[in-house]
Amino acid sequence: MTRKSYLFAWQLAVLLLLAALIAACSGSQTAATPTSAPANSGTSGSSASGSESEMSEMDALIKAAQAEGQLTTIALPHDWCNYGEMLETFKQKYGITINELDPNAGSGDELEAIRANKDNKGPQAPDVIDVGFAFGPQAQNEGLIQPYKVATWDSIPAGLKDPDGYWYGDYYGVLSFQVNTDVIENVPQKWADLLNPAYKGQVALAGDPRTSNQAIQSVYAAALANGGSLDNAAPGLDFFAQLNRAGNFVPVIAKQGTLATGETPIVVRWDYLGLTDRDTFGDNPATTIVIPEDGVFGGVYVQAISAYAPHPNAAKLWMEHLYSDEGQLIWLKGYCHPIRYDDLVARNVIPQELAAKLPPAELYAKAIFPTIAQLEAAKAVVTEQWDSVVNVNVSD
Repeated sequence: MTRKSYLFAWQLAVLLLLAALIAACSGSQTAATPTSAPANSGTSGSSASGSESEMSEMDALIKAAQAEGQLTTIALPHDWCNYGEMLETFKQKYGITINELDPNAGSGDELEAIRANKDNKGPQAPDVIDVGFAFGPQAQNEGLIQPYKVATWDSIPAGLKDPDGYWYGDYYGVLSFQVNTDVIENVPQKWADLLNPAYKGQVALAGDPRTSNQAIQSVYAAALANGGSLDNAAPGLDFFAQLNRAGNFVPVIAKQGTLATGETPIVVRWDYLGLTDRDTFGDNPATTIVIPEDGVFGGVYVQAISAYAPHPNAAKLWMEHLYSDEGQLIWLKGYCHPIRYDDLVARNVIPQELAAKLPPAELYAKAIFPTIAQLEAAKAVVTEQWDSVVNVNVSD
């Protein structure tokens, strides 16, 4: 956490700005069991052929995963992209226990959890990760993840996945201001508005900018509206330094509860999280979601399997679940645009009542999507210079 007109405006922007589509590569696989999914298997919902060999491969994966009996996840809050339903559906469908580690961990924390548990097959070792776009290549370069291609691999845009299957985009959204309007009377419409003295002690991030992908990209997005560019994230740090000096910045990791109580009544976070909260809160408190007009920043998250996964087959089955039509629609219900959105629309499998709940396409038409190289460069700037430039510790 959508109309057909949304597809052409939003997805065209994504694909043009992230990467030109190229033919999907059929990367080589290592000898895990099984290493790649049965093409178009019955779990995928995409052009399923239902052949006996394909079904037997999927059956073998299910049996192997059930024999392992458990999947260990990390950093999956139930209100993030409708992960609560995603997790419960997987458990009910396959009878596999899910061990959920720190739901509030950031992308950097997820990689550290793999590093710290390389030789540990116990409950603290994650099988799978869901991290920001730039963290996928980083994990691959460090040898922290293993390749796997799901049955619906060909319908994932080529520019949003590693050709050998080490990581693959899962969903995307844009950064927004989530505002508690019971506390804030004049709602900010752009990044510059956050410097208004009326917002003293009211603006927060939804993570630590030294480890959280969401917070890092929030600083990056602020740069675009304050003299920076996709190749220059430093003005974003200067902007948050200004917010801090003005007393507007609250050095607390904002959550649903802190927004609801008014402790952090203005939060910079992904639009799908704010939209989910809006549904959850109703009018208690009243909230609104604003896409800032002077810096519309789009972000993709990616999935990967730990190279040291204690439950590798359960991890692969989890990926099949996520990238099936069923899983992609579960994400869409949480206002996250699933990576296979194009394919879902082309095959007319998105329920109309679900499509009608999503924001109009024009809100996203100006979205800017950095390349992986730009994200990696910006991440280095933000994580390494936050302490020296902004000089404030963000914590729970």
